[in-house]
Amino acid sequence: MIHRIRPLLRLLLIPASLAVMAGSATAAPQHGIAMYGEPKLPPDFVSLPYVNPDAPKGGRIVLGETGGFDSLNPYIVKGRAAASLGPMTVESLMGRSIDEPFTLYGLLAESVETDAARTWVEFTLREGARFSDGSPVTVEDVLWSFETLGTKGMPRYWVAWKKIAKAEQTGPRSVRFTFNTEDRELPLVLGLRPILKKAQWEGRDFAASGFEAPIGSGPYVVESFEPGRVIRYRRNPDWWGKDLPFNRGQHNFDEVVIEYFGDGGVAFEAFKSGTLTSFREANPAKWAVNYDFPAVRSGEIVRSEIPHGRPSGMEGLVMNTRRPIFADWRVREAMIRAFNFELVNTTLTGGAEPRIRSYFSNSDLGMEPGKPAEGREHALLAPFAAELLPGTLEGYALPVSDGSESNRKGLRAAAKLLAEAGWQVEDGVLKDGKGQPFAFEILLQQGSDTMLSAANIYRQALARLGISVRITTVDPAQFKQRVDGQDFDMTHFIRSLTLSPGNEQLLYWSAEGKDVPGSRNLMGMDSPAAEAMIRHMLATSDAEEFRASVRALDRILTAGRYVVPIWYSDISRLAHDRHLRYPAKLPIYGDWPGFLPDVWWHED
Repeated sequence: MIHRIRPLLRLLLIPASLAVMAGSATAAPQHGIAMYGEPKLPPDFVSLPYVNPDAPKGGRIVLGETGGFDSLNPYIVKGRAAASLGPMTVESLMGRSIDEPFTLYGLLAESVETDAARTWVEFTLREGARFSDGSPVTVEDVLWSFETLGTKGMPRYWVAWKKIAKAEQTGPRSVRFTFNTEDRELPLVLGLRPILKKAQWEGRDFAASGFEAPIGSGPYVVESFEPGRVIRYRRNPDWWGKDLPFNRGQHNFDEVVIEYFGDGGVAFEAFKSGTLTSFREANPAKWAVNYDFPAVRSGEIVRSEIPHGRPSGMEGLVMNTRRPIFADWRVREAMIRAFNFELVNTTLTGGAEPRIRSYFSNSDLGMEPGKPAEGREHALLAPFAAELLPGTLEGYALPVSDGSESNRKGLRAAAKLLAEAGWQVEDGVLKDGKGQPFAFEILLQQGSDTMLSAANIYRQALARLGISVRITTVDPAQFKQRVDGQDFDMTHFIRSLTLSPGNEQLLYWSAEGKDVPGSRNLMGMDSPAAEAMIRHMLATSDAEEFRASVRALDRILTAGRYVVPIWYSDISRLAHDRHLRYPAKLPIYGDWPGFLPDVWWHED
């Protein structure tokens, strides 16, 4: 039996909440802060709206991951850290409610204060905040964490640190950050920075990978681990924050175990055998046919479908424009035309999943495919008209095939574009003007079975154009190393997006640092127009301006033809032990980080 909870009507009303101006940005301490409007919850709230505040504590949950891990530091470029290490063991100054587009409430900090223009932000720590070793969380720890992450941590932390003109202690438990850049989201971004213990790292290289976990203040501590195989988290009975309203009903399991497997098929067999207590199924075709085993029939295993109201984001095969072969937009458009989505989708998912139409599709923030830019979208883009790729202003939509294996229309269009870009077929091989063949590699991580199947279908289509494709699968460590070093032609790409895009968009699409190892700008795009839309998005306090800038950015990204998109799911499919429960009231983000296992519990 499938338990399916229908999306709540309020999901349809999300855009209306953005119409409220940023009235919460007053120079007085607040219990929370929203990107737009006021926090939904009052200062005296008793729990988040999507938790069971009376959920019992106890039990264990065993989750599966593919690949392995060789580090216990999730904040640096080197190594691959164990799954969930940061969220389980380390806290930030504020916590995010996944029932609002972007709103934070006090966690390590009891209050947040900022001026109307958000040129600075001040946090006041809770008096009882403690690390797992019992030592207090201090302002010194906060200042050290911000600077260390901003200079030695993952590149995603660098952008915000560069926008801080001054970081200073303003009281026994208060810290203030003054900004040098107009950025209304920055107070929220800083509120989500992980806070580490300075004393743990004195005399040590923070950027060096290793197997000593950071000392955090979170609900769990690392109980034990076997590198590359398993990590076990134990709920800290002395956790300082267990009675906070924000945490009520969360972090209910005594033990969270994450087992690692070579690929998804092996992990699924482990779930069937009872080794895992929960399994997230990404393939709707498998969901329909692979769950008729005894534990499901007996009711010991329950299948749940969790809807969400978040943007589709982008998933597919990204082209590395640092490579000359993909520098021309006409070549990238040819790659998209040659990909027979309708055939691939029918073959691999039974046609059950909708295609990603743009980066922010499935939301009010997405552009309208095929329709020209109008109003504020057009006005924002117009100054960059000379540099925008065809379709950005005029309207761009992904091609639709007839679903047949031949895809003659798509391949003819691809061949025409390739010819315009200087490629010609000689003796069945596509070559450039210098006689060099069109050949490239698709890099995939071991265990990516669905993408491997899609890539094989794609390779056959490209061969008909005279293009030679080599598909390479590597282990997770090699995959991370090569992707971080931009050592790929085309690879699997996933970028999850939210209802409140902000500074992370600069990390994804800005040219600054695009050639730095670990950059999240995988395609290597360099678009002043895109960066201008992001900066406008960050600076405005007007909800309509915000929407227009995101839609304009969506147009630039989609018409940039950087990714061959596949599909997205508007639900999450979770199979789990019948003793594992989740609240009936779902957050707007659905099955999002902070949902499983945070708000689940074990019930006999």
